Amino acid sequence: MKMRIATMAFGLALLLSACAPAAPTEVVTLKIAVLPIIDTLPMYVAQQEGLFEKHGVNVEFVPVASAPERDQILAAGQADGTINETLAVMLFNKEGVQMQAVRYALRPTENNGHFFIIASGKSGITDVNGLKGVEIGVSQGTVIEYVTERILQAEGFSADEIQTIAVPRIPDRMALLGSGELQAGVLPDPLAALVVGQGGVIVADDSNYPEYGFSIISFRKAAIDENPDAVRAFLAAIEEATDLLNAGPAKYKNVLSEQNLVPPPLLETYRAPVFPAADIPTEAEWNDALNWLKEKGALTKDISYTDSVNGSLLP
Repeated sequence: MKMRIATMAFGLALLLSACAPAAPTEVVTLKIAVLPIIDTLPMYVAQQEGLFEKHGVNVEFVPVASAPERDQILAAGQADGTINETLAVMLFNKEGVQMQAVRYALRPTENNGHFFIIASGKSGITDVNGLKGVEIGVSQGTVIEYVTERILQAEGFSADEIQTIAVPRIPDRMALLGSGELQAGVLPDPLAALVVGQGGVIVADDSNYPEYGFSIISFRKAAIDENPDAVRAFLAAIEEATDLLNAGPAKYKNVLSEQNLVPPPLLETYRAPVFPAADIPTEAEWNDALNWLKEKGALTKDISYTDSVNGSLLP
């Protein structure tokens, strides 16, 4: 009898335990370093629509003014993720895997270029062939120089016909193009439109070469290892935001101005690009960028695609 009573008490205890409310799970906060670039638009749409909260993750944006500042914050562990390029991930990983690319952020599509080679309106250059032997203002060692060289190579330029000059700051590039002191330069969307409004001529862009001019979402490897479910939730929110944005970009014009993603003179006419669905850079894309960095002497060894690109967290 005593055994029967004990068995019943044990069963009751199990039942009560099963019915008790679960202890609240702490919601993880991910810090994302963000430049004021159009590539970040789906993140802000996710925030506006409450999608991070819906998927169970807090997101704190950490504004940065430049790529070097962004990289310093990431290296110091003061941000978990960001939007950058595969080149940046390779340089982070040259002494060991510190960053992983987890998704395309923005990728050129037909009629939606990401980077534009623009001739000054005072240069007399009207087509891409006019760029042979002309110094083109770029930020050297970055994705802008990489895209510039790859576009011109695809257009049939020989190595000695491609000339670049360092003009690291975009405002300087724009001013020099406007004054005619720089005959040609490379600018991202939407800033290219401002120079075109001042007489600049778009002579080439990466809309036919999406394998070069894309950006990525990447996270510190330590942040992924510590909170993989939070990164999954972040990417699920981005996926939902991307669908909403592509279906009705006009709804989010307020984000363009509130986050300074588009200059005021362009706000009324600007058309947001089509953002890519969940996917990761291919190994061929990775290897091409890697070979370019090695040709430039920025890297002396291979950086593993398998260790640096992680598609397992996509929804």
